[in-house]
Amino acid sequence: MGIANNLLQIKSALPEHVTLVAVSKTKPVSDLMEAYEAGQRIFGENKIQEMAEKWEQMPKDIQWHMIGHVQTNKVKFMTLFVSLIHGVDSLKLLQEINKQALKNNRIIDCLLQIHIAEEETKFGLDEEELASLLSSNEIQELKNIRIVGLMGMATFTDNKDQIKKEFLHLKTIFDKTKKLKTENCQLETISMGMSGDYQLAIECGSTMVRIGSSIFGGRN
Repeated sequence: MGIANNLLQIKSALPEHVTLVAVSKTKPVSDLMEAYEAGQRIFGENKIQEMAEKWEQMPKDIQWHMIGHVQTNKVKFMTLFVSLIHGVDSLKLLQEINKQALKNNRIIDCLLQIHIAEEETKFGLDEEELASLLSSNEIQELKNIRIVGLMGMATFTDNKDQIKKEFLHLKTIFDKTKKLKTENCQLETISMGMSGDYQLAIECGSTMVRIGSSIFGGRN
């Protein structure tokens, strides 16, 4: 089965309210174009330089999502075109995105990353850090970012019960937090679930899934 077939099969099984991010990191532009020709318009990359190169070469109606961990010194290379930044986990990073967005006369959408996995290596805020970030005066001053949701990555394990528990934990945090509406924070998106666990994530309330290998095959 080719990329187009994989994509159409996945899309036909997704509920209407769930957004599909095609994770295209390490894949050549020809593979992305095959997905594009099949109707896909949202692509996720985890390296800013690679994403910028693909943005230059590809049609301009594509939404580019930055799904990897972001270093503040690299933000400026994507603020001209990025649609959504997934893994935002500090006020410092939000301030840098805001600064660069202002220079480009843009408002950039962000997802705050919540640490739900048992692995220490995963990034993200805990529930207390999230609450204090969203209630801080500093965040109210950021007029060129918009926090549109939360994202989280489950522990890398075959234990479906554990994954489900972590997804439901994120959904609970999301439901509590979305009551907090400010000018630059209105939570609508809950991004969780990848190729191996996206169906379970959707059952647990995900509205955005990041799927790579099930569309494009294994990583290059």
